[in-house]
Amino acid sequence: MSLQLPQDRLDAIVARHAAAMAEINSATDAVRTVELAKELSELDPVVTAIAAWRQALTTLDEAQALIEDPATDSEFRDLAYEERDAARSEIETRAREILIALLPKDAADERGVILEIRAGTGGDEASLFAGDLLRMYQRYAAQKGWSVDIMSESEGTVGGFKEVIAEIAGKGVYAKLKYESGVHRVQRVPDTETSGRIHTSAATVAMLPLAGDVDIVLKDDEIRIDTMRAGGAGGQHVNKTESAVRLTHLPSGIAVVVQDERSQHKNKARAYELLRAKLYDIERSRADADRAADRRSQIGSGDRSERIRTYNFPQGRVTDHRINLTLYKLDEMMQGLVLDEIIDALTAEQQARLLATENGA
Repeated sequence: MSLQLPQDRLDAIVARHAAAMAEINSATDAVRTVELAKELSELDPVVTAIAAWRQALTTLDEAQALIEDPATDSEFRDLAYEERDAARSEIETRAREILIALLPKDAADERGVILEIRAGTGGDEASLFAGDLLRMYQRYAAQKGWSVDIMSESEGTVGGFKEVIAEIAGKGVYAKLKYESGVHRVQRVPDTETSGRIHTSAATVAMLPLAGDVDIVLKDDEIRIDTMRAGGAGGQHVNKTESAVRLTHLPSGIAVVVQDERSQHKNKARAYELLRAKLYDIERSRADADRAADRRSQIGSGDRSERIRTYNFPQGRVTDHRINLTLYKLDEMMQGLVLDEIIDALTAEQQARLLATENGA
């Protein structure tokens, strides 16, 4: 077998599962019961895979013994060959499942995200594309049961956005969307183009995991708070009230502006949330760089200047350049319907890289 499993870790997982089962059956504290139920939901598939893997090993040994026994008649030997092949396949499949479950987890995977989309090269067409990307993520989020709240927006002159910032809240949002950071390129004929010439434009996407108070502690003397009148649509209320809030983190120089809510208090709270997410992303990137000098070789390095995907409207195709995956499903993609297909492929590629590292390949 090519995949090696650490038996001591497997034994420890099985033992922990048994202990948690025993404890939850006698638990009376509601909070502890919820904690145990969550732990068991994570352990159950791993323990099931371990049991199936060990059973397949036993089946393989038994089939091999029958094959090597000269007393085995030809009919039983043929059956033994079939069982051996099936057992080998099951062993490899289950071993991969187990190894993936044992891979280090990203602490931010279960969190929501701050989504930032900025129009890049391409003028008005880039702003329109930024709006298309926002709608794509909104539709994808709706399918997942996540909520999307706009925090700040700067509209383009003919529609779309020069910049838009939103919070996507739900379970496991970052795990799904973390590979979306980078430059997204669009190739299409603008509505204003009379000669039918294809234009190339771009927008930059950033997915920042939400940070809590514990992750990033913001000191009052390190924050400058400015209030101003919100820009854009909003009528008389916006023009007369200084509801927009800009926070500047003095040590880093990072500044954020939130103006979506009419309440200055709400905008301030959301600005702090956005600032924490930006600082948390910087800390994570720094830690990642320390852990892996070759981080850029990994899927989704998080580099905002890295071109990751092209959306070609004349050909109806979308291509993810990191894994050379092309799908002729552009309309479905923009509806958020096939984004999972690309995300799952990116996740599988990253898991394969990590597995290769774990096995010393």
